[in-house]
Amino acid sequence: MRVTLKEVAEKAGVSRSAVSRTFTEGASVSPKTRAKVMKAAEALGYQPNALASSLTTGRTKLIGLISNNFKNPFFLEVFDLFTRGLQEAGLRPLLVNLTDETDPEQSLRMLRQYSVDAVIVASSTLPTSFATAFRVAGVPVLHCFARASDNPDVHVVGINNVAAGRLAAREMKARGYSKVGFLGGPDSATSTQDRLQGFAQEAQAQGMQVTATHARSYSFAAGRAAMLSLLQHTPAEAYFCGDDVISIGALSALRDSGLRVPEDIGLLGVNDMEMAGWNGIDLTTIRQPVKQIVEAAIAQLGLLLDDPERPPEARLFSCEVVERATLRPPVQ
Repeated sequence: MRVTLKEVAEKAGVSRSAVSRTFTEGASVSPKTRAKVMKAAEALGYQPNALASSLTTGRTKLIGLISNNFKNPFFLEVFDLFTRGLQEAGLRPLLVNLTDETDPEQSLRMLRQYSVDAVIVASSTLPTSFATAFRVAGVPVLHCFARASDNPDVHVVGINNVAAGRLAAREMKARGYSKVGFLGGPDSATSTQDRLQGFAQEAQAQGMQVTATHARSYSFAAGRAAMLSLLQHTPAEAYFCGDDVISIGALSALRDSGLRVPEDIGLLGVNDMEMAGWNGIDLTTIRQPVKQIVEAAIAQLGLLLDDPERPPEARLFSCEVVERATLRPPVQ
């Protein structure tokens, strides 16, 4: 049987309201009373009812965590970091799968039913207007991995994907490539658009020939299919892929076609998900500092919960190249 607040009050020799105040954040209770209540609660194994507490405080501590790419292993790492981080901050993540969903209205209705305190949109493919719809509806929202902007409509934490594209092109140039290709995700994704923009601009400025191809999704199968199609014609010397999972699909296609990586064709990914470093894959990639991004997002969310009218701001992190085995070494 569940231990009740009344039983704790009787054992501690205090009123039920004193027990309630002890377990209500910000409520006034003397140190002596708090100590008596906590001792009694521990002895009885009492745990406060979070739902009942929300009726008193008006805060559920539920945070809607929204994404639309559950098939990408990179986001499994993101969810792991977010769920653990939110729980450590005393918040309760409510994971929402929006695969193939682009209309925020359905999500708004569902999350309002659960009375979430705020929403985190964890997606690099959903448009910024998706997250903005929550803010317009009065729901505090933060968009993680969103498009960079000097004047964002909502709070943004992530990287500058245009800068990541430029970094990729400079790496290709440093390794002596002259004909390079971009193998991105869907062309409707803002991350794809921005990475291609930065890559193409920098590659052309460096005097390299550039081609661009789009896989149908951020997935292994899509990356493999796109590379097999490219091999029907004259391929580039190296490809900057839209993310690691597309890169790994492309790597599979190249090896099954009898080509060597990087001797025949080089590959460069983005994200540095755990799988990229596995033996047999050893993908050279551009690392997103995901742990720092998630920690910064949760810290920003705390500020937003304290002040829902806080003006939107963007916090962007730098990327770096992780050297492994799918690009030839820099020219000496």
